[in-house]
Amino acid sequence: MKLEDYESKRKFEETPEPIPAPGHKGERLSFVIHKHAARALHYDLRLELQGVLKSWAVPKGPSLDPSVKRLAVKVEDHPLDYKDFEGLIPEHNYGAGSVIIWDRGFYRHPSDPDGSESERLLLEGLEKGDMKFVLEGEKVHGEFALVRTRRDEKSWLLLKKKDRYASSAEILARNRSIVSDMTLEDVSQANPKKSSRQKKLNQIRLREATEVDVLKNALVTSMPHRIKPMLAVSVKEPFDHPAWIFEVKWDGYRAIAEVEDGKVSLYSRNLVSFNQRFSPVARSLGKLGFDAILDGEIVVLDDSGYPDFQMLQDYGKFRKGHLVYYVFDLLYLEGHDLTGLPLLKRRELLKKVLPPVPNIRLSDHVSRDGTLFFKVAKEKGLEGIVAKQAYSKYLVGRRSRQWLKVKTQLTQEGVIGGFTEPRGTRNDFGALVLGAYQGDELIFIGHVGGGFSAQLREEIRKRMDPLVQETCPFAAVPKTNTPVTWVKPELTCEVAYHEWTDDGIMRQPVFLHLREDKDARDVKIEKPETGAGGDG
Repeated sequence: MKLEDYESKRKFEETPEPIPAPGHKGERLSFVIHKHAARALHYDLRLELQGVLKSWAVPKGPSLDPSVKRLAVKVEDHPLDYKDFEGLIPEHNYGAGSVIIWDRGFYRHPSDPDGSESERLLLEGLEKGDMKFVLEGEKVHGEFALVRTRRDEKSWLLLKKKDRYASSAEILARNRSIVSDMTLEDVSQANPKKSSRQKKLNQIRLREATEVDVLKNALVTSMPHRIKPMLAVSVKEPFDHPAWIFEVKWDGYRAIAEVEDGKVSLYSRNLVSFNQRFSPVARSLGKLGFDAILDGEIVVLDDSGYPDFQMLQDYGKFRKGHLVYYVFDLLYLEGHDLTGLPLLKRRELLKKVLPPVPNIRLSDHVSRDGTLFFKVAKEKGLEGIVAKQAYSKYLVGRRSRQWLKVKTQLTQEGVIGGFTEPRGTRNDFGALVLGAYQGDELIFIGHVGGGFSAQLREEIRKRMDPLVQETCPFAAVPKTNTPVTWVKPELTCEVAYHEWTDDGIMRQPVFLHLREDKDARDVKIEKPETGAGGDG
């Protein structure tokens, strides 16, 4: 047993790895596949021969698909006792990181069913650089081959042979130890150094997410920029459907986040940067450790955990409340465009890779039960819910019935096109004259005079004064009860209303807030449609 290389690389007073000792040779040759989160996550294939474990590091892990060739780098022999090793190799030690026994069992040469001649035949194959063997594990079965390449003595290929165990199934998705049922994350939790442990956990999450087959169906491309988000169609009633998922409709600013080489670009629907205004979110995004494009909603929560839109608008001034970026979609990951993948697959990847960093949370969903979910959202005073087809693709910049929104109160965005003269004790304005775009024309949709505090009225008047103009911005001059001052149609707001009249005017509108994240040209009339997601 020659294990000098193994011994020279390890400090046994620090690492829990086994010290070389004569191992017990069984009647059958054993194998083990370790999953190892060292500097890079990889798999170690170890085959018992000559009283030791001949070992190869397989960066991408084994595959059951005969068409797939995996690089396998030959490393130092390990003692036989290593087949039972599982645990955490401490920092500053060779191979530092968590290790689990991903699979193990027995193996033999393909031409030796009873195993009596296997060791001799396997050694001959090893010396020739073409080693064939049959694995009998709990996860991996069938015939494989290790073939040495011409590059050097350490570079081999691991191949699956065509037999009844060959499959295109994604075997690596089974990520738990067959001995302890632990994952690499579970083992890493034993690391007493929190910062180091979290970094390692983030690396494990990213690698386990990117090694699954779902990315095979994603386009490999450079990162796109300045993404316009996918939008939902408004409907009147919630619904239940097994092919749909349901999320909270957060009362905040829709935001796309691009993270590339640690640099962050966080911006609104109309491509206005949020990096400075919501800098805590931008800083946290810079700590993700991978390239990605995220879609989500920036909100500010009050002390009871409810979104407060006014606190969100004032966050840049007062920094009050709890700033959160609720992420609900993953559009790009590590060189892969995910927009063509089903929504549930994108969300599975998002859940795996998103680390626990300040100010960023995953926006959860429920399946099937949209009616009850809406009822709970309404009881809690939330804005509403969003229903999404579970297998919908992400349609950049498009509004689609594959995503539906159901609000707990009717709301409409409006472009401020003017204001009426104030009455009584008011000295700022009477009502705001609102419109929405139909093509290139601004159409009158009503005027709103309620829902303002004195401070808000003063602030809005200051915002409108520089925009005053002589000409009416509307396609047809609207009728008002008092004289109107026209303004350039640049400011947008959101109002609640009771219903639409037959001539397309909002009945009983009440002002809610300004919408600085919305471009005036994007404001359209949104009347909730009948019919829900039954066409799933």
